[in-house]
Amino acid sequence: MTQALKVTPLNAAHRAAGAKMVDFGGWDMPVNYGSQIEEHHAVRSDCGMFDVSHMCVVDLRGENVRGFLRGLVANNVDKLQVSGKALYSCMLKPEGTVIDDLIIYFFNENWFRLVVNAGTAEKDVAWINAHNAATNAGLTVTQRRDGDNAFALIAVQGPNARAKAWEVLPETQAASAEIKPFNAVIVDQTSFGEVMVARTGYTGEDGFEIAVAADKVHALWDALIAVGVKPAGLGARDTLRLEAGMNLYGQDMDESVNPLNAGLAWTIDLVSERDFVGKAALQAQGQSAQFMGLILREKGGILRAHQKVICAQGEGEITSGTFSPTMQQAIALARLPMGVTIGDSVQVVIRDKHLAATVVKLPFVRNGKILVA
Repeated sequence: MTQALKVTPLNAAHRAAGAKMVDFGGWDMPVNYGSQIEEHHAVRSDCGMFDVSHMCVVDLRGENVRGFLRGLVANNVDKLQVSGKALYSCMLKPEGTVIDDLIIYFFNENWFRLVVNAGTAEKDVAWINAHNAATNAGLTVTQRRDGDNAFALIAVQGPNARAKAWEVLPETQAASAEIKPFNAVIVDQTSFGEVMVARTGYTGEDGFEIAVAADKVHALWDALIAVGVKPAGLGARDTLRLEAGMNLYGQDMDESVNPLNAGLAWTIDLVSERDFVGKAALQAQGQSAQFMGLILREKGGILRAHQKVICAQGEGEITSGTFSPTMQQAIALARLPMGVTIGDSVQVVIRDKHLAATVVKLPFVRNGKILVA
């Protein structure tokens, strides 16, 4: 007997809009609403929005949340000193591999908020609870995806995203207009109740990720459509994040991958004396591969995950690949041997052919601009 797919509070809205729905890690999610390419270009040139309510908000409250997180995550939460400031980090196993990548928001010393990936949420909360018990931290761990206090999440992304969001949520403009990327504000009184507006996203464009009570999200979605925000599905989300050089959990890294080999060294603090789960293993293993971009230079195929990359220094592997709508070229993220450098020519094995590709620095596209040639 197959298990029923989970649904977000916006599931009916997607179906009413004629979205093509797919099973995404056990969730019934829209892959597109018609033209995936148009949805992609809307985000790069104007404004689009994504239902990301399958992701999970987890609130940590207690007397020593900061101390707890110092030991739990690889990045250093001591960077978070101003209320609303956010930090991207990985949560690691003792072996130094990635349980999940997540965003941590600091609101006060007794309250930090995490946003974790959809498919790993149950595993993540169980891991956090186990660490809470093992360290006697005494924290209250509350996931906000189900029940009466559930949040829904909408990502509004693109060069006009903030202006469009303020048309619908004018009460948030004063508080959110000055916040820099990777910061958030909570506004109690809006026509949609309490909202958290975070200047974060997964597209390489400016915009907001907005958390609102699950029973208010349909009205917010409709209001955003009314001011010209184009709904976009998982297909466009994937091409946008890949152009932006952003990792996807389960594809570019997972519980078998050392994050230093996944281009995530910038999210890991090995300098301070602070200990954290997985630190000793990372120090012992070090880095044995590089995470780099590829552009296919020959016709005859599309770059896809798990294709072999032949380099002068040995073999690598593509972790994510697509045809870039912005660049009109086949691009990929790849794990390559140490010693490979930007500008090197490599061969990608596509079926029975070896096709030339160039190694480039990530990202490919950011804020609407192509950064590589």
